[in-house]
Amino acid sequence: MARVLMKGNEALGEGAIRAGCRYFFGYPITPQSELPHYLARRMPEVGGVYLQAESEVAAINMVYGAASAGARVMTSSSSPGISLMQEGISYLAGAELPCVVVNVMRGGPGLGNIAPAQSDYFQAVKGGGHGDYRLLCLAPSSVQEILDLMALAFELADKYRNPVMVLGDGILGQMMEPVELSPYSGAAELPPKPWATTGTLGREQRNVINSLYIEPEELERVNLRLKAKYQRMEAEEKRWETYALDGAELVLVAFGTMARVARAVVERLRAEGQSAGLIRPVTLFPFPEAPFREALSRARAFLALEMSLGQMVEDVRLAVEGRCPVYFYGRTGGMVPTVAEVVEFAKEVVKGL
Repeated sequence: MARVLMKGNEALGEGAIRAGCRYFFGYPITPQSELPHYLARRMPEVGGVYLQAESEVAAINMVYGAASAGARVMTSSSSPGISLMQEGISYLAGAELPCVVVNVMRGGPGLGNIAPAQSDYFQAVKGGGHGDYRLLCLAPSSVQEILDLMALAFELADKYRNPVMVLGDGILGQMMEPVELSPYSGAAELPPKPWATTGTLGREQRNVINSLYIEPEELERVNLRLKAKYQRMEAEEKRWETYALDGAELVLVAFGTMARVARAVVERLRAEGQSAGLIRPVTLFPFPEAPFREALSRARAFLALEMSLGQMVEDVRLAVEGRCPVYFYGRTGGMVPTVAEVVEFAKEVVKGL
């Protein structure tokens, strides 16, 4: 087992390579540009294809083509670039094509800035494109977890024939941390894809990849079938982490970089005699309600922490089901809440209970 220092964006690329991804189509945008830069070197080393598209719109449609042929394929971008990909992502979901889309979030709306943010939560979790579709969405909070979750992302994409989004932010993409790299053989066993458009291969029937259904009755049947798939995701794929949750009266909820801040806040509050804990959703869709039900037996309040004006807080309120007050603290525009300011806000929340 090798221990190396790696940047988050590099871990996204190496994790994809080790998961068997051999096709990358993308376009550079800060703060994720180190990811395509890394893959431009690594893909040829493993017999893969790296292609810098002329735009994000082109990149996502190249992903559609490679996924249709059964390849393990990914793209990456940052907030406004992901916005440009939304039509293609909806097409991929409608055609039931597995792929991985990485979003290393930056400040918005519009072009915003290149500082870290979490304000793409709605876009990622509620579906930024048109139609009744969902993306599986994974939210790592360390460079090691980035590496590990990339393997899971490709597995889930193939399992459900659905796009998977890995949602990070500018801090996670740019930070460097030590990671454990297992020995790598260069081979990855991929599941069979009898639906792929690889020719008839002796079959009488041709495979067709499509998301166009002119008759409303037919499209409704397709949507209901997709809904059943999304319900199976909700039943089987919820993932989360808790910290100091036993007996916690104030429960912080955060994902990604903010979960790291929240953990330090919990430690500070515990050291000062406040009973605090943390729920960190790892899957943002499906959102994990189970730890909230567990925490409700003792919790007097929940506090959602985000680098946004408040988006995940809506899912926290749904999970709590009105049985406990839910507060929110966030910064936006690329500002990152500090441990000290969150601690002070948390103390005010506790005073008001």
